Amino acid sequence: MRLSSLWLPILLALNVVLFGLALGWGSASFNPLGVIAGDAPQWQTAILYDLRLPRAVAAFVVGGMLALAGVLMQVLLRNPLAEPYVLGISGGAAVAALGAITLGLQAWWVSGSAFVGSLASMLLVFLLGGGRGYGRGDRLLLTGVVIAAGWGACISLLLVLGPDQSLRGMLFWLMGDLSRPVAPWWGLPVLALALLAAWMMAPALDLLARGDDQAAVLGVEIHRLRAVCYITASFLTACAVTLAGPIGFVGLVVPHLMRQWLGAGHRRLVPASLLAGGALLMLADTFARTLIAPRQLPVGVLTAAVGVPLFLYLLRRRGDS
Repeated sequence: MRLSSLWLPILLALNVVLFGLALGWGSASFNPLGVIAGDAPQWQTAILYDLRLPRAVAAFVVGGMLALAGVLMQVLLRNPLAEPYVLGISGGAAVAALGAITLGLQAWWVSGSAFVGSLASMLLVFLLGGGRGYGRGDRLLLTGVVIAAGWGACISLLLVLGPDQSLRGMLFWLMGDLSRPVAPWWGLPVLALALLAAWMMAPALDLLARGDDQAAVLGVEIHRLRAVCYITASFLTACAVTLAGPIGFVGLVVPHLMRQWLGAGHRRLVPASLLAGGALLMLADTFARTLIAPRQLPVGVLTAAVGVPLFLYLLRRRGDS
């Protein structure tokens, strides 16, 4: 039996193993099952329920959101190198969140500002790059790149003007940070609803990936589908940035690997990418907080270490083809 036919149990088992690893492994390692059973010291209970469990859930939710957004972006732009941050959405979130950090606001203000900034950037790109037909992929891409460059200049200005005592926190957040005290539980129903919506759109996504003309002939409402893909992917990216800050390359690496393994059919690609994205970020975050414990690395550093070489490899392959 081919492994591709067992993709669901394999990915589910992988997530269970990595979730348990995230709960039990760290600078203070212990058996999480013993804590759940109530047969553990109080300090282990506090570490598990107050620190590691929310962080593991946040890693799974953010990884799943970014991977699912990456699948939708790659269909929308018909480009396997597309990923959620290519349209400048994270830049708007970063500017808003860094502004809140500069003002010394509390963590929930930072997260709320990031969400508002993401949606504002999404609306800006959508209006400027959409046009009457909700935007061709190349027009959206170019608009996003230009707006992202503008957000980058604003980020540099905020870093220069920000207070010295906040500079480390600002830089850490810009590289992806899952250690902030933000409750991740609301992300689970959001992720489930997005998965259901993308899975229901899977047949139309298969047709859209083959070209607008073929999809239109077969009855797909191109403009509406593009709008739904863009809004869904942008909203997922905004939620992910709200929970963890900008984390790159998950939306690039995971859909590509799943497409190589399972093919281009979105009935399998959508849920597989979500599960694989959650597993990847849980693994990356576990290493980020244990490699140089008790100090921690931003999780975005590790995802970039994997994503940059793969991005260059894919870029070279596209150039040779």
